[in-house]
Amino acid sequence: MEDLNFRKGDAKTNVYGSDEMLQPAPVDKIPLGPTTPEIAYQMVKDETFSQTQPRLNLATFVTTYMDEYATKLMNEAINMNFIDETEYPRVAIMSSKCINIIANLWNSPETNKWKAGALGIGSSEACMLGGIAAWLRWRKRRQDAGKPFDKPNLVMSSGFQVVWEKFAQLWQIEMRQVPLTLEKTTLDPEEALKMCDENTICIVPIQGVTWTGLNDDVEALDKALDAYNAKTGYEIPIHVDAASGGFIMPFLNPEKKWDFRLKWVLSISTSGHKFGLVYPGLGWTVWKDKKYLPAEMSFTVNYLGAEVTQVGLNYSRPAAQVLGQYYQFIRLGFEGYKNIQYNSMEIAKYLHEEIGKIPQFKNYASDVVNPLFVWYMDPEYDKTAKWTLYDVQDKLAQSGWMVPAYTLPANLQQFVVMRVVVRQGFNRDMADMLLGDIKNAVAALDKLEYPTPTRIAFEKQEAVTEKFNHNGRSSSAK
Repeated sequence: MEDLNFRKGDAKTNVYGSDEMLQPAPVDKIPLGPTTPEIAYQMVKDETFSQTQPRLNLATFVTTYMDEYATKLMNEAINMNFIDETEYPRVAIMSSKCINIIANLWNSPETNKWKAGALGIGSSEACMLGGIAAWLRWRKRRQDAGKPFDKPNLVMSSGFQVVWEKFAQLWQIEMRQVPLTLEKTTLDPEEALKMCDENTICIVPIQGVTWTGLNDDVEALDKALDAYNAKTGYEIPIHVDAASGGFIMPFLNPEKKWDFRLKWVLSISTSGHKFGLVYPGLGWTVWKDKKYLPAEMSFTVNYLGAEVTQVGLNYSRPAAQVLGQYYQFIRLGFEGYKNIQYNSMEIAKYLHEEIGKIPQFKNYASDVVNPLFVWYMDPEYDKTAKWTLYDVQDKLAQSGWMVPAYTLPANLQQFVVMRVVVRQGFNRDMADMLLGDIKNAVAALDKLEYPTPTRIAFEKQEAVTEKFNHNGRSSSAK
């Protein structure tokens, strides 16, 4: 006798012999009835197959590999809400332990048992918390002095990550950008100080610029700022956006002063889910002392079974990432982190050197200071090329790689670059495979008889820009 349920999702149904596999996945409406977990799992899993595999995604800074025990631990904590400190008090303590460890990696001078810090869902929230604290401290000083506090500003280079643009927009703070140039590829301290005034809430140097991988010179900025503050009577502080570099320099360049050893560095933010080696999303902010964390940033509720006080823009958030970070600290230790970061850096340097040998390319910077770097097309070759780096990106995608091509920020937007981020889980063999695919892509593109669509579009844009610049010069001459 025929079993009418055989194809309809019961325990005997073969996943790829089911009726569900003949139907498109839901788009607009929830299905009328349930299906088996096996079929639901496979449908969702199959939809991701066409994507780049995470470890071949060299565009992302985000951790794409953790060992099986870390993954197991985090999966087991997936149902824990970090904010419920009453139910999960040890998670809150674990978070404070992580803050202590990170603060001491950054040479915190604070003597309290528990350092001043906060958990964020990624470095974006962590950056915002540092910026808000600086704004509130500035506002209080202005109020206490009876001065207006309606025109705050912050100063940083044009190589900022988009979170700072969001911060400035949402809190209505003027964002003053120091342009980057090929001669000055990082924040120029003197140019930054020229943009400061009594309304400047902070200067934000970056350790691991998203666009280029370079580090701003925080020590030079601190020295120049100290003289500036002494001369003007201002108290402009530094917030360091160390989303990437915060977990690189303590292990590979511990002697370099960029952290709380510097006088005006009052807060630092980083990303636990980048070179902190934890799956997303996780960020950390640490202050030099509790007195620099405004009391009004702490909020208390009592509807979770006890009074719970927290600092953060988000409320409910995963607890799993905290367990993951604490596990990594215990599992790897200082030497383990150092070894992983060293390997990532060495592979990045190897790729940097080998890509620099490809005649059609030119590295943006001579040094690799974080495990990432960018390159662009050699200007002489670019004059006659029939393709652009966007075509290289497309070719590499056909081999499963994600290596992004993009334009640099304002003042350097004429440069299209490609970037590679080397993370844990990327080894020398993979680097050689990538190099082989890059060389094959270039060889294939060099054989083209006609320009690619991206080259045609690029040349049209260049012509428009040149015409605009010419007309501008002509108008100026008149």
